[in-house]
Amino acid sequence: MASIAKFKALRPIRDKVHLVATRPYYSYKKNVLKAKLESNPFTFLHIINPEFGHPTKTKPNSEERFSLVKEGYKRFKDQGILIEDEEAHLYLYKQTSINHSCIGVIAGASVQEYLDKKIKIHEATLTSREALFEKYLDIVGYNAEPVLLSYKGNESLENYLRKIQSERPEYEFTTTDNIKHELWIVENEASKDLQNYFKSIDEVYIADGHHRSASSAGLYQAKGNLHTNSKNFLAYFVEENQLNIIAFNRLVKTLNDISPEVFIEKLESLGELTMLKRGSAPDTNHTIHFCIDKQWYRLRLNTNLIDENHPVKSLDADLLTELILKPILNIKDLKTSDAVDFLPGTFNAQEFEKEMKKNNFHLGFMLYPVNIHQIKAVADAGLYMPPKSTWVEPKLRSGLTIYNLK
Repeated sequence: MASIAKFKALRPIRDKVHLVATRPYYSYKKNVLKAKLESNPFTFLHIINPEFGHPTKTKPNSEERFSLVKEGYKRFKDQGILIEDEEAHLYLYKQTSINHSCIGVIAGASVQEYLDKKIKIHEATLTSREALFEKYLDIVGYNAEPVLLSYKGNESLENYLRKIQSERPEYEFTTTDNIKHELWIVENEASKDLQNYFKSIDEVYIADGHHRSASSAGLYQAKGNLHTNSKNFLAYFVEENQLNIIAFNRLVKTLNDISPEVFIEKLESLGELTMLKRGSAPDTNHTIHFCIDKQWYRLRLNTNLIDENHPVKSLDADLLTELILKPILNIKDLKTSDAVDFLPGTFNAQEFEKEMKKNNFHLGFMLYPVNIHQIKAVADAGLYMPPKSTWVEPKLRSGLTIYNLK
């Protein structure tokens, strides 16, 4: 049974929603972030970048910095940019791009269900990041970016969601990345119906937001009596077939003191190696495309190297690490190594190669994306995928529906 909780969202006033809601600040290049902060006084970026334009600076991730974020949040509320719903609701949110569309429910997800492993994870979290996010939530007192949760739906639930969509949304706007956003406020009776429909959902999986979930659970366990709403965390529930799961590719700075010719020879023992006329992403599982010295290759891994019965060892990201990165390039830990970087599959092969050249990477690997069944198999087995194995869309906007923790 999946529990979805109503909450009183803090959200932008209707005429400013397109100006307030934003992608996470870390997704912007510095010059673009600066331009947005200079040109838009209403963007949520001002709350999470409270020192922009001020000569006095605090240390990043310090209590002083987080207190300024809290003050910026209060200022937006005092100025009427953010308003709080008088009653608790569920919220239906739809995101539509040129190639992809999804719709789901924004609600409170149960921390207890997360702790009881009814909300399943597939990614290990770093204790230091958990503690940092927990301190952040404790000080600022709100969730602004939902955790993305997936579930296997049923026809009755999906039909009911379509029924709600037939009404005019509270918000309807398009952002400069050509994505259309629609939000419906689900009224009381419909919210109760949705909650009942979700009771038939047996399993929920985290698609994106493992650290946010873990830090919310940590806050609840440490200070639940002080943060009265911390028994839930802000989440976006989406039917699993609506997720767009994209590969996360690898960029490597060094060949570990071997020549490109020797590197190629070593890879020939791993499978069928073919030169490509031009760069492209792989179109089948267990096929890796890579670029070295401006030349692209296809490597089809030998089947005897793949343990198809193991949820993790059968993943291309793990095979790349265990067969190439560790033994040949001496990259032992992807979480800590400064010899490797990651680029989402939203960059095509030509853009990927430009990033290689611009940042002086010697080698680049493009992988075939995993599917939802592979992700669920890892989570069901209580295992973890390699770091940066997936780039999952939709990527949600910060500041669209804010969940107060106090």
